[in-house]
Amino acid sequence: MTSFVTGVAGFIGFHAAKAQLEAGEDVVGIDNLNPYYDPALKQARLAELARFSGFRFEALDLADHDGVARLVTDVRPQRLLHLGAQAGVRYSLEAPFAYASSNLIGHLSVLEAARALGDRLDHLVYASSSSVYGERSSVPFKESDAAEAPASLYAATKRSDELMSASYCSLYGIPATGLRFFTVYGPWGRPDMAYWLFADAMLEGRPIEVFNNGNMERDFTYIDDIVDALSRILADSPARGRHAVYNIGGSAPVRLMDMIQTLETELGVVAEKVMRPMQPGDVSRTYADTSRLEADYGFAPTVGIKAGLARFSAWFKVWRVR
Repeated sequence: MTSFVTGVAGFIGFHAAKAQLEAGEDVVGIDNLNPYYDPALKQARLAELARFSGFRFEALDLADHDGVARLVTDVRPQRLLHLGAQAGVRYSLEAPFAYASSNLIGHLSVLEAARALGDRLDHLVYASSSSVYGERSSVPFKESDAAEAPASLYAATKRSDELMSASYCSLYGIPATGLRFFTVYGPWGRPDMAYWLFADAMLEGRPIEVFNNGNMERDFTYIDDIVDALSRILADSPARGRHAVYNIGGSAPVRLMDMIQTLETELGVVAEKVMRPMQPGDVSRTYADTSRLEADYGFAPTVGIKAGLARFSAWFKVWRVR
């Protein structure tokens, strides 16, 4: 079994590829290694994956649709795991065209590659985001809820990816699943995420910026739970033309101030907090209803925020002094 993984040097892509390699499968991964955050972290992830004989890496931009098509045609994978994208809600205010290139053109590149594989392809699984729900008062967020008011360009591109995928599945019989990820965290994570930024500042004695004066909640999802769900879904071979979207989250929202307090305990540091207003494009809370994913794939999250941040903190202390 061969999987083609986009964004393989990214946080989720790295962990997902590693799990498949550990299971004895072959993985061909691509990534453009862009400098949105330190490429050294991406290279370190690739070095971990390179320990496996079944791993092959190609530096390739998703927007290079001809290059993606050639490589997929050469590899002829049974599974496509599309996790590559320009991440970050706030950065979309600064570099909008990066999102159009990676998240729209890049997604179309993957859909065309899936189309070319035809019956060879067992399953296309791609990353969407909880951000598609926008700001809303009703919780938890359900897949059946309208997602018509994205609060950021990033969210708009992710919702567009879902609509493009539905169209391609209907037209060309592609079996595909989109996953709305809810605040994924853990070792080897992304340095632009709040928990990483807080931990780094706290250990260096710098103040942390707490947005919306701390009146925020996030449905944190530990990376091992994400990998568990991905493994279950990738192993499935849906009917031709089926397109489904699932929430994948911890289903236990955490107050921002409680998350900070947990980090303080794990790192042994009391943070100096600077309160800031809500940032443009952000939302006050997220909360995943994962009952559909549990019913169809038997998934239920197992790692709570205290255990998850303890594992991250232990890893982070080692990583920062490497």
